[in-house]
Amino acid sequence: MSTLITRRGLGQLLLATTAVAGFVGAASAQAKTRVAFVVHGQLGDKSFLDSAAAGLNRAAESMPIEATVIEPGNDRARWEPALADACDQGYDIIVVGTWEMTGFVVALAPEFPDTKFIIFDDAPDFAANNLPNVIAITYRTSTAAFLAGYAAAKVSQTGKIGEIFGVEGATILEFAVGFEQGARLANPDVELIRAVAGSFTDPAKGKELALTQFAQGADIVFPIAGGTGIGALQAARDEGKLAVGVDSDQALIFEATDEAQAKAIFTSVEKKVGDSIYLVLEQTLAGTAPYGSIVVLGLQEGAVGISKNAYYEASVPAEVRAEVDALEAQIIAGEITVETMM
Repeated sequence: MSTLITRRGLGQLLLATTAVAGFVGAASAQAKTRVAFVVHGQLGDKSFLDSAAAGLNRAAESMPIEATVIEPGNDRARWEPALADACDQGYDIIVVGTWEMTGFVVALAPEFPDTKFIIFDDAPDFAANNLPNVIAITYRTSTAAFLAGYAAAKVSQTGKIGEIFGVEGATILEFAVGFEQGARLANPDVELIRAVAGSFTDPAKGKELALTQFAQGADIVFPIAGGTGIGALQAARDEGKLAVGVDSDQALIFEATDEAQAKAIFTSVEKKVGDSIYLVLEQTLAGTAPYGSIVVLGLQEGAVGISKNAYYEASVPAEVRAEVDALEAQIIAGEITVETMM
């Protein structure tokens, strides 16, 4: 079962404060809702997981929520026990992300019917499992990646673009199919070079793969690889090439500490994980979140997009930016069908 949240676009989420103000006003009269984010790994990826934590922190600032981040580390054997411990500790809501945690939620959620579970970036089989206390958030990232792929192919001087996957799973391919479709629309002869790192936490491997792709003639790289992608971004910086960031506006993340790195990231495909978690927490407290189902969020809902910052304006010619804007409007209007893994 799939549910589409259309109450308002996530891009304007923080502008709608009336309901949140009500929550805050009630905070003194009620106990705070205890929310734990059990990280499959640790924070510091400057991308996906950090975005999720930021969304939880924003919720704690404006809602009657007590937020805790639990970081078991990169040893996978510690992830399920950490989740089980969070359940035993009586958190009201537990947030986890990706397919790497879904199976654990499917096993534990029936044992803790009074605990609500939010899964982002993956979904269990609701038809095969009785999970009325679970909600899954998935993202049509292909709709935003399409725009980045178009811009990348227009900007590329060599006609060769590298892609680096953390793993070759459906969530990662959801980015890739849209990116490649957009690139081929811009340049039917574009050459797309794929590589798989096999890890989301190996920057050295990401850098090695990016350098190999640059040696093969690519002048732009798109790492869809979490922390591994940091190495690919560094390779682009060091080699005077360009990169497409992922999940967050990575240029702005690096801007204050590494301007050269920021300049190398001419746009990012943003999966607004933090905003989506904020929204579902808001709806959970209001009693309107559709638990027991999948929430699908895409370009139309403002849940994904591309970064259009000063680096984008400096690297992408004005006429290409206008073309990207037109394509974005066509996708939102349903006039362009973007390929998807969903």
